[in-house]
Amino acid sequence: MKALVLEDVGQALRIKEMDSPAEKEGYVNVRIKAGALNHRDVWITKGMYPGIRPNVILGSDGAGILDGREVIINPNHDWGDNPRVQSKDYHILGLPTNGTFAEEVQVRSDKVFPKPRHLSIEHAAALPLGGMTAYRALFTKCGLRKGERVLISGVGGGVALFAFQFAVAVGAEVWVTSGTEWKIEKAIKMGAAGGINYKNADWKSFGKETGGFDVIIDSAGGDGFMNLVKIANPGGRICFYGGTRGNITSLNPQIIFWKQLSIFGSTMGSDEEFRDMIDFVDEHQISPIIDSVYNLEDANDAFKRMEKGLQFGKIVLNVG
Repeated sequence: MKALVLEDVGQALRIKEMDSPAEKEGYVNVRIKAGALNHRDVWITKGMYPGIRPNVILGSDGAGILDGREVIINPNHDWGDNPRVQSKDYHILGLPTNGTFAEEVQVRSDKVFPKPRHLSIEHAAALPLGGMTAYRALFTKCGLRKGERVLISGVGGGVALFAFQFAVAVGAEVWVTSGTEWKIEKAIKMGAAGGINYKNADWKSFGKETGGFDVIIDSAGGDGFMNLVKIANPGGRICFYGGTRGNITSLNPQIIFWKQLSIFGSTMGSDEEFRDMIDFVDEHQISPIIDSVYNLEDANDAFKRMEKGLQFGKIVLNVG
């Protein structure tokens, strides 16, 4: 089979001919038609992830064919029995196990779900990891309810856009941030109430203008996190699933306890949350936002696009 392989950290990805996975009890081989990038894949190529091994096939997101049916893959492995936190053995498809950037991938039979009928193969491939992460942050952690005011930071990224779409679907008033004006404008055309450029933000005025936020979903962290605390409403919930701007070094505990704020960290999601997310997408007929589609042979260009932060939505690889 044809596969996109990371031979070593810092090197360009290469397409190689590899053996198809041998049959294994309790597992199935899915014929992959499309996969999608996550920032995780880029970080792995740069050595910014534990457990990297040579000749690993990357890719956590994928959709394809099994026994003549179009299917979508749950990338979870070994979440465990505690819904609050993953087990010490938890990992996701694409490292250490081979992932979806290949013509075939082997997964446990209970990790395969029927593709939602309203989605194309490319849209289905874009959904799993980002959709699951956003669903857990919004609903499991923050308990988002209809009519609440939500702020999504870094709109344009995959998880942020899923959080945006999910919040709009349940009737929340959604605002966004970005460091790029055109991404804010695009989100407004998609239903956002408004947005702010965090590079030159007047956070005090923004908080007054919007009336503050009941739920805030963040992927950046860093020194700017305190601004989110300031514009959170009393009883507000803040959840972050990433830290692209570094450590959070300045938090005022008085504001947090006086406002009765809840601050959550979250990553990925349980198998139950994955199933619930698929049902939610099906019920609300949500289609992931696709930025671009590349052939597998052009995967290195796709990785460069993600690394530069040029995308608005998911970057998909046409595999089959």
